[in-house]
Amino acid sequence: MTNRIEPHIEILLVGMNGDLRGKRIPISKEKKVWDGVVRLPSSTQSLDIWGDDNDDITGLSLSVGDPDGQCIPDKRAATPMPWGPEGSSQVLATMHEMDGTPSFMDPRAILANLLKRFDDLGFTPVVATELEFYVMQDDWRETGRPRPPAKLMYRDQPNGFQLYDMGAVDALDDYLQTVRSWAKLQDIPADATTAEFGPGQFEINLLHRADALAAADDCIYLKRIAEQAARKHGLKSTCMAKPYADHAGSGLHVHASIIDRDGNNILDAKGGDPVKLKSVTAGMLKTMRDAQLIFAPFANSYRRFQPGSFAPVDIDWGLGHRGTAVRIPDAQGPAARVEHRVAGADANPYLLLTAILGGMLMGLEDTLDPGLPTEPGQEPPEGTKRLTHDFLTAVDDFSASPFIKDVFGRRYQKLYGDTKRKEAITYLRTVSDFDYQTYLPRI
Repeated sequence: MTNRIEPHIEILLVGMNGDLRGKRIPISKEKKVWDGVVRLPSSTQSLDIWGDDNDDITGLSLSVGDPDGQCIPDKRAATPMPWGPEGSSQVLATMHEMDGTPSFMDPRAILANLLKRFDDLGFTPVVATELEFYVMQDDWRETGRPRPPAKLMYRDQPNGFQLYDMGAVDALDDYLQTVRSWAKLQDIPADATTAEFGPGQFEINLLHRADALAAADDCIYLKRIAEQAARKHGLKSTCMAKPYADHAGSGLHVHASIIDRDGNNILDAKGGDPVKLKSVTAGMLKTMRDAQLIFAPFANSYRRFQPGSFAPVDIDWGLGHRGTAVRIPDAQGPAARVEHRVAGADANPYLLLTAILGGMLMGLEDTLDPGLPTEPGQEPPEGTKRLTHDFLTAVDDFSASPFIKDVFGRRYQKLYGDTKRKEAITYLRTVSDFDYQTYLPRI
């Protein structure tokens, strides 16, 4: 007689790097989750990409006794977990201090705070994300390198570009079908799936939500589904921004509009206020350099920003222009919206939406002018500023920004900036194989 494996529930916190941490609890003890008595050290939300709490920088861990926080689950974010034992589930939570206040470090709480400011003005952001990611062979730990799926290779070489190639979709149909079925089971509004440029690169579009927090939840869950489905099929998925030097990077595009209390789209340049669409666009452009560290949170992120690629390098906007940082797909009608095209797939969706919507909020509170649009086939207008290609410069811009202080809070600005500064300096201090290959024989 085989003993049935007991199902479990996972209560999950989102870290600053978009990583999921939490506890796995037997389903028989599930009541603990909903009673709000599950605890983790509050410093869990301060861990860097290596999992270090950086107490010497933050003073949030051992130096203050590494105090507990409360993991308060969001019942709306409870879903089945099909890769676990039958009957297993997961739920996203927000870290709270022991006095009941949301932690200043929790990305879900940060986004929720900004959404309250919209609500106070009588507005609701409507948001959708488009996530690109790569699928690769699962031998990366042994080889130390990513390698496209064998089904997309010929004599150990990729079959060329695969943009919109249904053959690539068919080749990995079993994997993609698992992703879609699990997304449906979790009520994640997945729409189109397309093959992108790189070998094994795909994009999944999520439908609009009139709840930006739920939209971010959808995105973080989709990343987990992509990862778990890859494991099931003997593959590996990654949202690394630039896993291959000679292939396209992966982006995380955000579409956003704003409705009023009557459900009207205020960005509709014909049926609404003709000024608002351009003003929120200007707000995003004005704050883009300050927030680039959110859009590109790691050293590898900056490898995406290359001239001639679809990742923007200029802080510009255009009407239907996919080479600009902010694109306006529709300026009139109920579908009037902006598309923010800067972020990599490695961005934390909660912090990403906070930064984007914070720029849009600036354009609601003040009337701003985005300047002339960039026209297809032409250079950006004279005087257009550029995004940085340097990780440490982005840290400096973020850390000194009054906008970031206003939207994310002073304490989180310092925590995130200091943690990323350490990461950037560690990167600069690391001598790579490229250094040895290029300079050791010649200098």
